[in-house]
Amino acid sequence: MHIYTNVITVMESQLRNLISDSNRTVNGKSNLNVIGVGSGSAGETDFQMSSALHRKYPEMTVDNEVIEPNPQQLRDYKDLVSQTPGLDYIKFNWNEMTAEEFEEQWKEKKGTKKADLIHMFQMLYYVKDPGATISFFQGLLNKNGQLLLILYSGNIGLIKMRNTYSKQLGTAEVNRSTSDIKHFLDSKGVSYRSYYLPNEVDITKCFIEGDEEGEMMIDFLTQVLHFSNTASPELKAGVMEFLRCPEISVPSNGKVLMNVSYELIVLK
Repeated sequence: MHIYTNVITVMESQLRNLISDSNRTVNGKSNLNVIGVGSGSAGETDFQMSSALHRKYPEMTVDNEVIEPNPQQLRDYKDLVSQTPGLDYIKFNWNEMTAEEFEEQWKEKKGTKKADLIHMFQMLYYVKDPGATISFFQGLLNKNGQLLLILYSGNIGLIKMRNTYSKQLGTAEVNRSTSDIKHFLDSKGVSYRSYYLPNEVDITKCFIEGDEEGEMMIDFLTQVLHFSNTASPELKAGVMEFLRCPEISVPSNGKVLMNVSYELIVLK
């Protein structure tokens, strides 16, 4: 399943714009301190950040603090690093832990190192208090540092579906979106910029009974393992009917496409 294919392409263009507009963050620096929180997916996001920075500032080195609790994803990331030439300009510091564990360790050690760039890609769904997590990491920024948050956009079909069936699916936590984060930031008077990252997913196979890829897609959308086999007939029928609603998905050239777009929020 290529859930992130489109958003990665769009995010790369946004990163180019962001980095070209971030001279205050990197101006005069020979080394950049970067923290990737929830790097996951074999470090794709970290590599995008580092590559974009290296193209713009080829003489600059990077200290990359990697925070990822999933051991398999961290191993995949390390494998990618070991197999990729030309990364001498990056120093990797590996932390197999959650954002909360990193915060606890940081406070115990009374850490003082400041970051120039911190990014959180699709991880604020999994913390107990996203506002507190944002505030902690914002406090780790240098004077001109930037904190990048990427989550689902608040008005997409996926969030609407999960909100509608949150009690039956147990998806209350993963329903968090940029709407929730913006509400928190606005309440605290924190200034930010946001960039819409359009992304569509082909969910056609979800409607083919017994299709393996379709079943995996349904599990992803509902966040329930083996949903088709464990859900009640009523819940399954309701979810499948909901997925076909015009506000959730649209037919296009024989396919059914669902809006799972993201937003990039930039804090300074």
